[in-house]
Amino acid sequence: MPDLPELNPVVHGKLRLALLSLLAGVEQADFTWLRDKTGSTDGNLGAQLLKLEEAGYVAVEKKFVQRKPQSIYRMTEPGRAALGEYVQALRQLLGGAI
Repeated sequence: MPDLPELNPVVHGKLRLALLSLLAGVEQADFTWLRDKTGSTDGNLGAQLLKLEEAGYVAVEKKFVQRKPQSIYRMTEPGRAALGEYVQALRQLLGGAI
């Protein structure tokens, strides 16, 4: 059996993959928009975003808007590379079926 490519475990999580995919299509997004798009709970979304931030795949800017906290997320270059490598590994696993 040929060597199978490794799927990056940080990217492979369902919600983390969704977050990276969403962030790949926008310059930046706030926490509320990401929560609404994924249907995730605040706690789960925060935990998964923290994992992506710790891996260096997303950057966060925290600020206050009209005295309310706001977290703005954007994908980093290492995040874009990790997502691209993940997609390439999936293509390899599928044998070019997609």
